[in-house]
Amino acid sequence: MDPLTLTPGEVELATWRAVYRGADVRLDPACARAVAESAAAVTRILARGEPVYGINTGFGKLAGVRIEAEDLATLQRNIVLSHAAGVGDPSPAPMARLMLALKLTSLAQGASGVAPGTLALLEAMLVKGLTPVIPCKGSVGASGDLAPLAHMAANMIGVGEIFVGGARVPAAQALADSGLAPVTLGPKEGLALLNGTQFSTANALAALFETEDLFRTALVTGALATEAAKGSDAPFDPRIHTLRRQPGQIVVAEALRGLMASSAIRNSHRTGDARVQDPYCLRCQPQVMGAALDILRQAGSTLAFEANGVSDNPLIFPETDEALSGGNFHAEPVAFAADIIALAICEIGSLTERRVAMLVDPALSGLPAFLTPRPGLNSGFMIPQVTAAALVSENKQKAYPASVDSIPTSANQEDHVSMAAHGARRLLDMVENAKAVVAIELLAAAQGCDFHAPLTSSPALEAVRVLTREAVPYLDVDRYFHPDMAAAIALVRSGAVVAAAGMALPGIAP
Repeated sequence: MDPLTLTPGEVELATWRAVYRGADVRLDPACARAVAESAAAVTRILARGEPVYGINTGFGKLAGVRIEAEDLATLQRNIVLSHAAGVGDPSPAPMARLMLALKLTSLAQGASGVAPGTLALLEAMLVKGLTPVIPCKGSVGASGDLAPLAHMAANMIGVGEIFVGGARVPAAQALADSGLAPVTLGPKEGLALLNGTQFSTANALAALFETEDLFRTALVTGALATEAAKGSDAPFDPRIHTLRRQPGQIVVAEALRGLMASSAIRNSHRTGDARVQDPYCLRCQPQVMGAALDILRQAGSTLAFEANGVSDNPLIFPETDEALSGGNFHAEPVAFAADIIALAICEIGSLTERRVAMLVDPALSGLPAFLTPRPGLNSGFMIPQVTAAALVSENKQKAYPASVDSIPTSANQEDHVSMAAHGARRLLDMVENAKAVVAIELLAAAQGCDFHAPLTSSPALEAVRVLTREAVPYLDVDRYFHPDMAAAIALVRSGAVVAAAGMALPGIAP
């Protein structure tokens, strides 16, 4: 397959998703002229002899300190080395690779003053699979993601470590083994590499893509749970949702109708059912999941703008040879988007857990207690529901908005920060929790449907039940449950559940 082209300012979410998933990419060569003009403008600005932040001055609170010409290269090297102060485990390699691509396309828009050779090294690292080892903690999401991006920039000058084929290799060695040489950073270049929201944005985008997979899988398991409880599809009637006009609600209801279409289980209780209304966890799926879909799409729009923007400071305008100081490095849009994604993850898991709790309760589901043929002697799904409850509560605690927090930095020069970095970084853990809850529902719903044999569900949901049974057998008597849950989680993570349903389900792109 040919490499995907990254055209600065015009990259779609689908392309960023492909980068995150490991697709081969190249930078659009058409950007070369703008990059060269930007670098030349820095030279002309320097020649005027005026103090310009980040080019011939100190940084942050030290912006008033003038740097002499003979020290400009040292200044740029020093900012990289001094700012590489992150802590914690390395960021996941796919996310770090996405960050690399985001920084590449930002600098390639010709507003940052980097030299073509510096940009070429950044692209070569991406092409050759040299992924920076980036400690995951240390950014407050303003003045750029300084510490994480400094670790990336340090690799470019031969310092730090790089992931090569999963192994951690000294940066200088990794570059040399790939036929690359470290760069000597010119005026403005160190600051250009460090300023920006690419770490926060990469974390938020990675979480958005994983949440999209979570959302679609939860639609499938929610429909299967509805069948297990012999719930009604009447709440998914399009007339109900057209009246409310909420777009996410409308498409979720359509998806649920499609998933349950031609179900023998549903048809078996279409008439004569004494129940008038199902519990909210079944009946209100379009309303809750539709609302989650709408805010995920809103977050996706915000992150698409951010991924295609320039968040450097100062910005270089070659047409007038100006370096303008601003605040594009402030990651408040990303912080808000991350908080929105956290809310969606939390609610998807919460609604899913309520369906699991319903299925194990015979008073609500009409099924054997805890989904076991001989309750009492066997505990069945008693504790998997407890695990689901624990994971949902953990996500509730993690969902507290990060964007409402701020702490002054740099001797109060940088006195309001977004906290976008850890707001985005928590999301992948939340997604993993929610995927485990969905996996528990997958097992519980399949077990519930098994009690209705010989009646079967719809073709789509029956394919999901069969897939589940291929990985995890019917629970007749209690057994060591952990392997069953591990197998179900693997199905959810792999996307196999959605694939088995064989339907196009709604995602972050309307």
